[in-house]
Amino acid sequence: MIYETAKDWLEAPRKRLMLFGMSGLGKTYISNLLRATGGWYHYSVDYRIGTRYMGEHIVDNFKREAMRSPLLRDLLMSDSIYIGSNITFNNLAPLSTYLGKPGDPTRGGLSFAEYMARQEQHQRAEVAAMLDTGHFIDRAQDIYGYDHFVCDSSGSICEVVDPGDPVDPVLTALSEEVLMVWIEGSEAHTAELVRRFDRAPKPMYYQPAFLRAAWDAYRAETGQDEARIDPDAFVRWTYARALAHRQPRYAAIADRWGIRVTAEDVAQVRTAGDFDGLIAAALDAS
Repeated sequence: MIYETAKDWLEAPRKRLMLFGMSGLGKTYISNLLRATGGWYHYSVDYRIGTRYMGEHIVDNFKREAMRSPLLRDLLMSDSIYIGSNITFNNLAPLSTYLGKPGDPTRGGLSFAEYMARQEQHQRAEVAAMLDTGHFIDRAQDIYGYDHFVCDSSGSICEVVDPGDPVDPVLTALSEEVLMVWIEGSEAHTAELVRRFDRAPKPMYYQPAFLRAAWDAYRAETGQDEARIDPDAFVRWTYARALAHRQPRYAAIADRWGIRVTAEDVAQVRTAGDFDGLIAAALDAS
């Protein structure tokens, strides 16, 4: 790790870290808090994915939908309208909407083949965005003069790396640039995340082998063919299993490559100083 002790962290003239863990446990909360101090550069991996690496896919999908409307088709073909994605750090809906959900097309579902193709696009984009971290650390310092850097990673980082491989190329590159910090949720947090997801199921990226197994198991359990499956019902069914699948992968990253803090402690952070103390304590305990 680039900081071995609390003293290393507290006295570092340039603090660099990456927050990882399930969405909804505080990664973006802490990133926004640090950015608001004026001394931290906030690098959002999901934003980078949705702009640099998947922006064209997202906008092309909007255009396909627009071409179905005679009015919009004529305006688009004559360059009378502009169609773009207004993705932000706090609104990633264009990216998740593009990823989509498999199932009944009359309920907004994609064919499983198209769904898997978009998942593969996301996997490539996420790896590329993670490997851009070092570039953005340098860019933040060189152009904007930021000494401190926080990488707000995607919840699916554990799906695109091999946490058990001591020479995993993505984790190796990250370990040379940032301190990796897992925000670990409790069973109560997991239950709350499931409740939130059940109210508003959203598309996510999953490891291909896990996803194919889940799809096959769901079809066998429901007896439905692909075109009849309710997309929301499938992703709800999959989500709790995904949390269980991801937990040991996050833990392996923290154990080999970084440190862990609890979501309860993160929720108590109100200032950058609070956060510095939380990281220092975690380094001393590691």
